[in-house]
Amino acid sequence: MSLARNTLVQATLTLGSRVLGFARDMALAARFGQGPMMDAFTTALMLPNMFRRLFAEGAFAQAFVPVYGGVRAREGDEAAAVTASEAMSFMLAVVAGFCIVLQVLMPWIMPWLLSAYRDQAEIMTVAVTATQIAMPYLACMTVASLLSGVLNTGGRFALSAGVPVFLNLCTLAPLLAAWVIPASQPQVLLWVTAAVTLSGLIQAGLLWWGVQRLGITIRLSWPRLTPNVKRALALAVPGAMAGGAMQVNSVVSQMLAGSDEGARSVLYNADRLYQLPLGLIGVAIGLALVPRLTRAFVTKDHEGGRKTLDDGITLAMAFTLPAAVALFVIPFFVIDATVTRGAFTSEDAARTADVLRQFAWGVPAFVLAKVLTPPFFAREDTRRPMIYAIAAVIFTIVVGAGLFFGLSRMGVDGVLGLAVATSLSAWINVALLGGTLMRENVWRPSPAFLSRLLRVLAASAVMAGLLVLAGMGYETLSRVLLAKEIAVLVVCGAGALVYGACIVLFRAVSVAELKATLKREPGAVAPTGLD
Repeated sequence: MSLARNTLVQATLTLGSRVLGFARDMALAARFGQGPMMDAFTTALMLPNMFRRLFAEGAFAQAFVPVYGGVRAREGDEAAAVTASEAMSFMLAVVAGFCIVLQVLMPWIMPWLLSAYRDQAEIMTVAVTATQIAMPYLACMTVASLLSGVLNTGGRFALSAGVPVFLNLCTLAPLLAAWVIPASQPQVLLWVTAAVTLSGLIQAGLLWWGVQRLGITIRLSWPRLTPNVKRALALAVPGAMAGGAMQVNSVVSQMLAGSDEGARSVLYNADRLYQLPLGLIGVAIGLALVPRLTRAFVTKDHEGGRKTLDDGITLAMAFTLPAAVALFVIPFFVIDATVTRGAFTSEDAARTADVLRQFAWGVPAFVLAKVLTPPFFAREDTRRPMIYAIAAVIFTIVVGAGLFFGLSRMGVDGVLGLAVATSLSAWINVALLGGTLMRENVWRPSPAFLSRLLRVLAASAVMAGLLVLAGMGYETLSRVLLAKEIAVLVVCGAGALVYGACIVLFRAVSVAELKATLKREPGAVAPTGLD
């Protein structure tokens, strides 16, 4: 299938998951607000979320696909299945052992992760128990990541993009049930974290079924560090680190924020919104790029590889820039209209909006990193992206800590400093990745690419003007349209229509190209029930 069509499949299914995820977050905000229980919940999900984003949302799969695809091309499907089975057995054993160690040590680790509540025994006990319950999700994601890589290599993107919906379905269910069944806040928190682990089992099981339907047999066996496993791990582990730099930065920020009551909740709510373009566009394009770039480099089709990358970046920015503009221009409008209710107040929305605005200008960099990393993975070079990612993380730790504590001493919300450091580090990572690709002549922006990018920027600027006016009239629009929820839907819809019209009017994307996203490439193999 075409790059645009594969991306559309990924993004459409991911959108369904994110819509349910947003509903889940609205229920969480209404239940817990931005208080101690919400901080405990975000701490409990910190490690599972990081590994979910590293594994299930593409970073690990992007690194594993070239290894699996290479064995498949050289030695056939059976040898590739053996490689996948060996890698999964070994990694599952390692991650399961890691989960058990963390569960045992969590009573001693939690006071460092959630230091603001170190002297509040009830909060600490709930946070420890919730984290222990959610930890097996990591092992499930290890299985899911490898199975997703197998499916993507076989040209099947829909199932791997669709199964994350079960995380949101499972975690939303106990929150809705809590409105009917009397339960304390700690009880609801434990129900939700138990649902996280249940969702991991469902996702892994469905992906296993999907691989079997594809005619590939993956078996668990006694873990052995075979030559194929060593080679896969040598590429995949650094690759996961490289592809997940932003997720590691997010965890670093949350750890630094652990000393400030409510800061974890602010970061969580802002994170859910600015991660939306990354999950919808960056991950989808990244996963679709890897198989195409791998074929281009194997066949030495350098011009085809460069054009694929041009198309990928243009497509990514065409969808990402308007989202980043909206999050930067009207963050309070979006958050207050959708999340403020129950225990979550307009004051909470204002604090979250200030932080979200500082993440917003980093959103294009977050997505670009997902697009610029696959060319390295396709050439089985995961070492340099890992080095760049580590440099970005170190920058976040040093600058983020300095800004967090410095601003806090000045009476300014220190979380703003963490957001600024995260966005800056993302652009540094992009500069390192893009600079290396251009220096090695793997990719050089063509004049046509630069022209289209400028047109996308122009269309985004027009939309920004409309959103500025809408933000100024937020209260009036809410009264005229009878509800703030209706107002935000109307404004976002109008912004999307204006942007879409400008994209076509400025010829950044033609109507023919939009139609082509729904067509398969000549010679594409028809899917057999999975896509």
